[in-house]
Formats: sequence, structure tokens, C-alpha cells
Amino acid sequence: MNIDDAALAESLRRLSQPRDDDGSITSALHVVVTACVDLFGVDGAGVLIADEQDILVYAAASDGPGRLLEQTEAEAGEGPCTEAFVQARVVTSRDVTAEADRWPTLARAMAEQPVRAVLGTPVLLGGVPVGTLDVYKSEPHDWDESEQAAIGRYAEIISTTLGAALQAHTAGELARQLQYALDYRVLIERAVGFLMARHGLDAVGAFNALRTAARSRRTKIGVISEHVLDTGSLPA
Repeated sequence: MNIDDAALAESLRRLSQPRDDDGSITSALHVVVTACVDLFGVDGAGVLIADEQDILVYAAASDGPGRLLEQTEAEAGEGPCTEAFVQARVVTSRDVTAEADRWPTLARAMAEQPVRAVLGTPVLLGGVPVGTLDVYKSEPHDWDESEQAAIGRYAEIISTTLGAALQAHTAGELARQLQYALDYRVLIERAVGFLMARHGLDAVGAFNALRTAARSRRTKIGVISEHVLDTGSLPA
């Protein structure tokens, strides 16, 4: 993969042209992930967006295996995309099926799929992670620094797409989810840090403890985070 600034600029220009679709945010994201596959020569791409429990949920994918990759990561709370979201940085895997110790559920789920090398990069709004862009290859692959940087820059297109939808009031339910992520991210990060220090967890483990508590109580992760910071523990 050798992507230069001119190629990225041309992709941006094409994406800014009028499209023959229904004008929804879902259609816009699908166009972006499809263009991502063409531009980078990867086998698939997808987008996950955080909901009000800060559980990454499927938003768009270029194909079936990409959608299964995203849904598995979202449900299991593990994998490159989950770590990219929690840690706000690019996370790569040469072959997710060879990382059973790190991501056991994902490794099993992808064993029969044409998904091996995966790269996840955070999608930011106002500097706050609100989702991830992920790309994958069907064969093992070592992602070099230029690839990581280029795909990271491409994630800014997702950010622009989401930001434009919010400003145009066309994001619907997604707008509420994104605003919640923006409003509560600092609080959630403080609670993650507290659980890491108190229980010796890593960032992903602490984050998953919060979201598991939110999911089991059918409440928002911000409420759970406030409880942790007020009481020093997760809800009983």
C-alpha cells in the first residue's frame, strides 16, 4: 500500500460530490467505507459507533465478513477496534486468528472467515473518540507506519461525515448517541482510570467492567461512571 496525499485528496474530492442515495448518515458511511477499500487496496472496511452505553455498535461495512468482524468485536468487547476506541490510538494485528490469548472470542469467530490482518483507528469528534474505522486483509500482513498514518488520516473523513450530519440535523438517533459520547467521555475516562488503579486492570478491562455494568442494568455508562467515582466501586 502506497497512498500519497494526492490520492487522499482525490478521494476526498470524490466523496464531496453529490450522491445518488437516500441522503442518510448510514448511506454516507457506506460510501466512505467502500471508497476506503478501493483507495487502500484492502479486502474490507467498516465503521463502529458508540451508543449511550459506550458499546460499539455496527454502523456500516463494505461486506459480510467486515460486518461480522465489527459485530463480534462489539459484542465481545475485544479486538483492534475496541482497543483503538478505548485507548484513542491505532491498533493493529498481523493475524487476529493467531491471537487467541489476546482476543479469544474474535480469534474463534474469524477462523472460518476471510479476515486475518486488521487495523483499527479511532474516529474523533472534537478530539473525543466516538467510534472506529477498521480495515482488514484476508491474509496475514504487517501494517507499516505509512499505512497506519494514511488510514488514520482517512478516519478524519468519517469524522467530517458525522460532524456534517450533526450540523445538518440528519443524524437522527445517532446524534443523541454521539452527543452523549462527547458529554461523558471525560467522566468515563476518569472512572476507567480509577478502576485500573483500584483493581489492577488494563484500560480495556476497566472499560468493559463499566459497560458490562451498564448493559446488565440497562442504564447509561455515564451513570455507572458517576457511581464508581462517588462510591469507589461498581454497583453491587
